[in-house]
Amino acid sequence: MIVMQILFWSLLFIVFYTYIGYGLLLFVIIKIRRLFGIAKSRIENTDYEPDVTLFIAAYNEKDFVAEKVKNSRELEYPPHKLHIVWVTDGSDDGTPDLLKQFDGVEVHHLPQRSGKIGAMNRGMKLIKTPIVVFCDANTMLGKESIRRIVNLFSNPKVGCVSGEKRIFGKDKDIAVGAGEGFYWKYESTLKKWDAELYSVVGAAGELFSIRTELYQEVEKDTLLDDFIISLRVAQKGYTIQYDPEAYAIESASANVKEELKRKIRISAGGLQSVFRLSSLLNIFKYGTLSFQYISHRVLRWTLAPLSLLLLIPTGLILAIEEGILNFGFYCILFWLQLLFYLSALLGWYLENRSISIKLLFVPYYFFIMNLSVFLGFKRFLKGSQSVNWERAKRGT
Repeated sequence: MIVMQILFWSLLFIVFYTYIGYGLLLFVIIKIRRLFGIAKSRIENTDYEPDVTLFIAAYNEKDFVAEKVKNSRELEYPPHKLHIVWVTDGSDDGTPDLLKQFDGVEVHHLPQRSGKIGAMNRGMKLIKTPIVVFCDANTMLGKESIRRIVNLFSNPKVGCVSGEKRIFGKDKDIAVGAGEGFYWKYESTLKKWDAELYSVVGAAGELFSIRTELYQEVEKDTLLDDFIISLRVAQKGYTIQYDPEAYAIESASANVKEELKRKIRISAGGLQSVFRLSSLLNIFKYGTLSFQYISHRVLRWTLAPLSLLLLIPTGLILAIEEGILNFGFYCILFWLQLLFYLSALLGWYLENRSISIKLLFVPYYFFIMNLSVFLGFKRFLKGSQSVNWERAKRGT
C-alpha cells in the first residue's frame, strides 16, 4: 500500500500543480518580485506608430464579412497605416467577391483549399509592414486593440503580442458558455502573471501579432498555427507579451458537442506541438521560458489528464483498503472525486434540458476539456485531424 499511496499523491500533485498550483506559485513569485522592486517594467511608447497589417485568413465567412470590415475600419489607429488583408483560399460561398466590393480591403484568393496555415504561409509572403496582426473573421476586435498591441512592440525585446479572447455575455447562460467564460478569465489572469514574470507561452489565434521579420513558415500539417508561430518567436530570444484590453470577442460554442469538437482539435494540435517544440523542454537552454511552457501548457496536454484518470482506480483501491464506508482520509478523497464527476454528469443532464445551474457547468466543462485530450491523442496517433478549417458552430 505504500507504493499505491506514493502513486496516489504523485498523481494528485500533478493535477493540483497543473490547474491550481502553478497559478499560486506564479502569484507568490510576482508578489515577491514586486515587494523587492525587481518586477519587470512594462515598456510602452504611445507615439510608436509603424504601419500594421490586419491579416484575416478566412474560409467561407460571407455571413461575417460586412460586420468584420466595419469593425476593422472603426479600430483606433491611423487609417493610412492600417492595411487590411484577407486571404480566402478555398472559399466558394462568395466571400472573395463580397470583400472586393469594399474599398481599402486587399483580397488574395485561390480556389484550392489548403487550410488556414496554407493561407497564412502564402499570405505572409505578401506582407510588407513591420508588424502583422492575425485575427479571425468571426471575431470582433475592441476599438483600441491595434493601438494597445502596437504600443508593446515599442520594446525591441517583444517579438509577439497576444490579445485576449472574450466570450459574448449572453451565451454564458448555457453550460459551455459558463465553463468557457470561467476558463478564459482564469487563463487571462495566468497570462498576465506569465507576461510579468517573463513571457506568455502561446498566443490566442483569435488575436495575436508578431514582428513580420520573425515569421517562420510553418509545416503544412500544423494544427495550432498560433501556438507554434508564437513560441518559435519566443525561442529566438524575444518575449510574448499580453494585453487583456486588446481583445477579440465571439460567441461561445452553440453547445457542448460543438465545443468538444473544437477542444479535440486543440488537444490533437497541442500534442503535435509538444513533439514539434521538444527542444523547448530543455530548461537548461531556455530557462524561465521552459519552466512556464511545461507548467502552463505541456502538463495540461500530457500528464494531467492521465493523472486524473489514474486517480480513480488508485483512490478506490486505497479507499477499499481503508474501509470504503468508514470515511477515513482516503475514503473522503475518493468520495470527493466521485462527487465531482457526478456534478459533471448532472451538468450534462441539466444542459440537455436547458436548466441553468452555473455551479455545475464548471465541472462539466472541466471534464469535457480533459476528455478532449484523450480523444485528441487518438486523432494525433491516427493522423486523422484535418488541417482545413473546422470551425465549431457558435451560439447566437
